[in-house]
Amino acid sequence: MISRELYKEAVKRTLSFFEKAGIVLTDEEKGNVEVADFGLNDLYNTGLELVTYLNTDRVCAKELVLFPHQRCPEHRHPAFGSYIGKEETFRCRWGEVYLYVDGKPTENRNAKEKEGVYTVFHEIVLRPGEQYTLSPNTKHWFEAGSEGAVVSEFSTPSFDEKDIFTDPAIERAPRVE
Repeated sequence: MISRELYKEAVKRTLSFFEKAGIVLTDEEKGNVEVADFGLNDLYNTGLELVTYLNTDRVCAKELVLFPHQRCPEHRHPAFGSYIGKEETFRCRWGEVYLYVDGKPTENRNAKEKEGVYTVFHEIVLRPGEQYTLSPNTKHWFEAGSEGAVVSEFSTPSFDEKDIFTDPAIERAPRVE
């Protein structure tokens, strides 16, 4: 659970990152910033801040903020019912992002994974203007570089509550005091 004070501080910092990246938000969007600490109470190491523009039965668009060296933990977007899982494209807008997927492990990786709960180590470095698309059910995790990062996410519909995390301690739905 995240404290109300830390939540407000993270929202303020998130909005400053959007400004650095030249991302203009409406007042309503500014009021809808989500701060996810994944239930670990370690927001500045493992967490994610985001705004969802839309999430329909066909598409989803979000802006993600990662503070310096903050990581979004390893997870995948599985199939369920008639849904084949979420396909998503990450496009770096500002900063640098280290994205990890299955494949030959990268030596001398930029990010430092949490021991015992990360399993994919093939590194893809994304800088402003670069993007990468993940197929449904692809295990992945990502971490910002030393300045932090702003990333646009374009995907098929998002069902965050269905995401499967490798770390059993993760709680996807944010809880604020």
